[in-house]
Amino acid sequence: MDLGISGRKAIVCGASKGLGKGCAAALAREGVSVVIVARGVDALEATARELEQSASGQVRTVVADVTTADGRDKLLEICPDPDVLITNAAGPPPGDFRDWSRDEWIAAIDANMLAPIDLIKRTVDTMISRRFGRILNITSSAVKAPIEVLGLSNGARSGLTGFVAGLSRKTVAYNVTINNVLPGSFDTDRLGSIIKKMASDRTESADNVRSALMSQTPAGRFGSSEEFGAVCAFLASIHAGFITGQNILLDGGAYPGTF
Repeated sequence: MDLGISGRKAIVCGASKGLGKGCAAALAREGVSVVIVARGVDALEATARELEQSASGQVRTVVADVTTADGRDKLLEICPDPDVLITNAAGPPPGDFRDWSRDEWIAAIDANMLAPIDLIKRTVDTMISRRFGRILNITSSAVKAPIEVLGLSNGARSGLTGFVAGLSRKTVAYNVTINNVLPGSFDTDRLGSIIKKMASDRTESADNVRSALMSQTPAGRFGSSEEFGAVCAFLASIHAGFITGQNILLDGGAYPGTF
């Protein structure tokens, strides 16, 4: 299927590895000019070199922390008018809510709610003026099925979800869609840190916890960044203009509900 986005411009946050990298790779193969941003220069440059091998569009890098105002300023100086915006930031650490201070709550909300909203605010009007835009927020399956130890993430990302639900109904008339993509258990560094925390809390080995999590997923495995990226590329395509305000759950069937 031709996704119809060759020649478009995209920003992909948190793209040096994991799910962000999967999204950037999928878009680059479709001929999209991709700006990838992350905090670590070495991993980012290595990813850029890898993407360029299969990309039919330009790949540029920005070393920045998009959870900060300075980082977002730096990014938007390089690409002020993307056609596709994929927001993505590492989630806050797991833990017990009794241990979290106000500062830790504010940091989580800044990174996983207010930073994406700011990026949307600063790019959505140019998308509206061009009558094309695709905004995707990589959040978490925990928005739909909260995970106890991820309370900071549950709260902050749910706030973003509520915001998107309202705005996305206003922009779709201009062919600008806004959706959230909710990953379940994908084989990423983030999952590794959660497994490590769970293993410590349960005094079990990380291998045992990993096996148990896999067995709880009907697919019997963790997801891959490549298949996640493919879904994001479709949602960014010309074919997805009637999909907006949705929370697309990719979890191998782990969520047991009907709705």
